Amino acid sequence: MSKFAFISCLLIFTAGVSMVHAFTPSRCFAPQVRTTSTDLKMTVLTYNGKKKDFKPGSPLKNACASLGVKPKYSCKKGDCGSCTITVGGTRVKACVGKVPPEPRLKSLQEKGLEIK
Repeated sequence: MSKFAFISCLLIFTAGVSMVHAFTPSRCFAPQVRTTSTDLKMTVLTYNGKKKDFKPGSPLKNACASLGVKPKYSCKKGDCGSCTITVGGTRVKACVGKVPPEPRLKSLQEKGLEIK
C-alpha cells in the first residue's frame, strides 16, 4: 500500500468517525428540561360534582365516558348532532370534539368546566 493510499484511508476513517459524533447530541450543550406535573396544563372537567383532569386536545368522548356522561350517539361522525353536550357554556359534539384548553380565569381553573 502506498503512502498516499494509507493517508487517504486514514482521512476517510477519521472523517467518518467525526461525522458520527456530529449527529449525536452533546451532553454538555443539551439543555436539561424537566417538566413536573404542575407545569403541565390540564383542563379540569366536572360533572355532578365529580372532577377530573384531562389533557387539552384529547377526545371528548373518552373524557365524557370517564366522568360518567352518556351522550346519545347516532352517526359517530358529527353529522347528526345527537351527541351535542355543553362544555363550559359552549355546545360541542362529543363524538368528534376535543377537550378544550385550560381556561384563563383562576376561578374556572379551580372549579373546572362544567359538562351538561
